Amino acid sequence: QVQLVESGGGLVQAGGSLRLSCAASGRTFSIFPMGWFRQAPGKEREFVAAISWSGGSTNYADSVKGRFTISSDNGKNTVYLQMNSLKPEDTAVYYCAASLRKYGSTWSSEYWGQGTQVTVSS
Repeated sequence: QVQLVESGGGLVQAGGSLRLSCAASGRTFSIFPMGWFRQAPGKEREFVAAISWSGGSTNYADSVKGRFTISSDNGKNTVYLQMNSLKPEDTAVYYCAASLRKYGSTWSSEYWGQGTQVTVSS
């Protein structure tokens, strides 16, 4: 069993920054790649970013490239999402994810956090 706990969400103004954290616990030996998804009201959940166990390989959705950075600590049990230059369209519930898989061009995840709300005001 894997547990994922997000933190760091909140309300920020457009152009501001926010850092999300995700702490993994339980059977964490094979939880990478880890990453982040988000879901805005009325929209489907979408992939945001992923990172390999070593941290040497990352993937980003086109909508966040150049603005968001995913990283992990040395113990590989925590991942972060640094979000800069935030836009109102970034407003969503952000979900930490573990054991990511990519089927064709579609990302999926085996484990999910509870989600943390990020709201960007105009």
